[in-house]
This record gives sequence, structure tokens and C-alpha cells, in this order.
Amino acid sequence: MTGTPPVVYALALLPAVLWGLGPIFDKRGMAAGGSATQAAIVVVVIDTGLYWLALLATSWPNPLSGLTLDLVVVFTVAGLFGTAIGRILVFAGVERVGASINSAGISTRPLFATLLALGFLGEPLGPLTGVGVVVLVCGLIVLTYSKGGDVSGWRPRDVLLPVSAAAVFGTGNVLRRFGFGDTTATALQAVTINETAALVALAAYVVATRKTDVLSAPRASYTQFAGSGLVTAVALLSFFTALSMEAGRVAIVDSLAATAPLFTTIFAAALLRDVERVTRSVVLGALLVVVGAVLVTV
Repeated sequence: MTGTPPVVYALALLPAVLWGLGPIFDKRGMAAGGSATQAAIVVVVIDTGLYWLALLATSWPNPLSGLTLDLVVVFTVAGLFGTAIGRILVFAGVERVGASINSAGISTRPLFATLLALGFLGEPLGPLTGVGVVVLVCGLIVLTYSKGGDVSGWRPRDVLLPVSAAAVFGTGNVLRRFGFGDTTATALQAVTINETAALVALAAYVVATRKTDVLSAPRASYTQFAGSGLVTAVALLSFFTALSMEAGRVAIVDSLAATAPLFTTIFAAALLRDVERVTRSVVLGALLVVVGAVLVTV
């Protein structure tokens, strides 16, 4: 971590706070009658629209200037895989296990990102990786049997939803860092392509599966998911900016962003008392996951 400028830490920590708040909007949207697919579509529509407006406003008439076809493909694949699939898993997890448990499960992402970055980008593996894995797994076990999360209850195997999302997001982050590794692409260009690809993929999924609930859910759910979309838009741009910087190693950026469950736990305890239980075991499990994620990337 020596030599990493403070701005990288700030840009990586901001998404942690915002991604800690986002699940609160998501859970409220689910409680209002929304669905995982609807949430994914609403969030990505808002993100994509905001990013295209910003990109056109700052780089008209050539918003994609400097990008090669290879780079567009890299960020497109990252969006198709690391965002479209990941978002559906995320919102399904929020609906099933609750915001606090889901956020902690997703924060196992640095484990997958670090191992993939080692294999494909040659980033160094930390000396405490093994210890971090053990601590992280212990955190997941504590969360699984915490008797917290959604008040309606959930099964231990449901925690696989956020963990699967973590694996998908970790893969997407390595692809994005690869795209930034040898290019002049800006963070705004990359995140715009990423979200556009995710929107196309999600729209195709809705059409193929005939998910009519996307357009017929209660109005209150759209309001909550829109709030989540605005928060996510700022968080994702900040995250991409951190990755795009020369010192923005995947391990550093991902580990700081992975502290999100600590913020989600605080927000959930204060704002979701009627739909979610935040027990001491939930707090302990979230803390262990965060500590494990940091140790993995030290």
C-alpha cells in the first residue's frame, strides 16, 4: 500500500458508505411490493441515463473518443457479467436475507477479486491471505446462524445469493482493471459502457422471461429503487475512478469498498427496524467479513 495517494483511499471509501446506504432503499422497495428484477432494471436505467448525460455534456461531439474496439468489448463484458447478473443476485439477496446480511455476504468480493487479479493481472498476494480467508469464512458462518436479517426468516443456503454476487462482481472488477491497465479510457467512459451493456442484458432478460412485474409494481417501490439508483450512480463512478488511477490496485480499492456492510448494519439498525433484525451476531459476522476481506488484500 506504500505510495498510494490519499485520493485513492477516499474514492474507494465513498462507495462503501453509499453502497452501505443503497440496500436500505432496496429493502424498502421490496417491502413496498417490488421485485429483484424490477430493482435491477430501475437502478441500471437511472445509472445509464445519468452517465450518458454526463458523458455527452463533457465530451461532445466524441463521447467515446480514444476507445478501441477491444476496450469497448472488455467493459461491455464486465457490464454483462459483473453488473447485470450481479445486480439480480444482489436484489434477490436483499429480498431473501435482508440488507445487512446481504451486504456482508457481498463483501467477500475481495477474496475473489484478489485471487483473480493474482492469476490474470499479476498483482501480488498478501502474506496474510490465508488468515484473511479463515476470518472471512468464520464471519460468513456467524452471519448464517445469526438469526438476524429479514424478519420473516431465511434458510442458511440463501446466503449463497450474496456470495455468488460477490464472485461475479469480483470477476467484473478484474476485467475493469485490465481495461484500465493499458488505455487512455476515462472512468466515465468505462462506467457508461459498463452500465449500458448491463441495461441491454437486463432488458433482454425481462423480455425473454416475460417479467411483467417490472412495469406493474406499486408506485412506492419505484421511488425507493430510484433512490438506490442515484446512490449507486455516484458510488460506481467513484469506484471506477479509483480503479482507473495508476495506484488503484484492485486489492486496495476492493478491500476499502468492502467495508460497506459496517455502514449497512448501522443504517439497517436505525432505519429498518420494522422489517429487519440486526442482532449482535449480525454485527460480529459483518465485522469478521470486513476484517477478513482486508487481511486477504493486505
